[in-house]
Amino acid sequence: MLDAIIIISFMLAGAGIGFYGIEDLPASVLLQVSDEGALQFVIAVFGALIGLVVGFAVQTGFRRLERQVRAMPADVLLSRAIGLVLGLLVANLLLAPTFLLPIPPEFSFIKPLIAVVGSLLFAVSGTSLADTHGRALLRLINPNSVETLLFTEGTLKPASTKLLDTSCIIDGRIEELLATGFLEGQLLVPQFILQELQQVADASNDQKRVRGRRGLDILNRMREAYPDRIVINSADYDDVPMVDAKLVRLAQEINGTLLTTDYNLSKVATVQKVQVLNVNDLTQAVRPSYLPGDSIDLKILKEGKEPTQGIGYLDDGTMVVVEEGRSYLGGGEVQVIVTSALQTSAGRMIFARPKASLVA
Repeated sequence: MLDAIIIISFMLAGAGIGFYGIEDLPASVLLQVSDEGALQFVIAVFGALIGLVVGFAVQTGFRRLERQVRAMPADVLLSRAIGLVLGLLVANLLLAPTFLLPIPPEFSFIKPLIAVVGSLLFAVSGTSLADTHGRALLRLINPNSVETLLFTEGTLKPASTKLLDTSCIIDGRIEELLATGFLEGQLLVPQFILQELQQVADASNDQKRVRGRRGLDILNRMREAYPDRIVINSADYDDVPMVDAKLVRLAQEINGTLLTTDYNLSKVATVQKVQVLNVNDLTQAVRPSYLPGDSIDLKILKEGKEPTQGIGYLDDGTMVVVEEGRSYLGGGEVQVIVTSALQTSAGRMIFARPKASLVA
């Protein structure tokens, strides 16, 4: 019903403008018309058709906006409404003095134009600020909420902003980690990191160029998938020549967390009291641990050093040495039983035997 009302309203408005708009035509044009009634009817029909097209566009946009509003969380909807009202209020307060300016009559259209444009700008700015600081705004409105009390007493702490370095973006695992939902807070990419990515993508070396373009593609995909969480910041330090030093300094100033895969950068940042999250450390921490007696389905890929040994690999790259496993080389997966595990400087190594040989 509402859709029909919107479309019919625009059709009637277009027909009315076309029907009565003939009166605004120049007198010289009207003198050349033999039947003004027929001309009014024709223009009214064209106005109704234009109104039909505009009505369909408005109705489609209205329904799209209605779906977005219905899917929007209540706190986001409330904070945006408050931001919109505050933006319009500030616009009226700041733009009111412009109506007192002595403007010549031929330029009188400037005043309403300034009012409309200024109101739109401040309204958009208000809703944008509400998206960024909406939760803080709601806490100011309702300081007695449970969340506010928990923040005040220190039980809850806000998630720190994560700064991404070039190696972390190119590595690619951050995209999958972000999709899991384990990573909280906003991800900030400084402008100098973007510049470094671009330099790598424009390098003469083929490997570097491929890595740089891969990093830019990953960053673009993350921005499209999480536009509210990936932030490009223009902060830069002309007095600091090294990109890593700029990154550490920015993390210190905003009390953020550095997200990287660079071992040396992790150590330097830790020395300077910057919190660091190394994706490689996370990978090591979440690898499954195998105890003697555990069963693994494994494919023997190559021969071992000893005459009867076979070598296979887990999904994370861990090497598994299978005693009496050479006979299974080139076949399908075989079930092996872990006998022991060894952690070396080069990584982890697991020793196992085929289950069939243990049963025999």
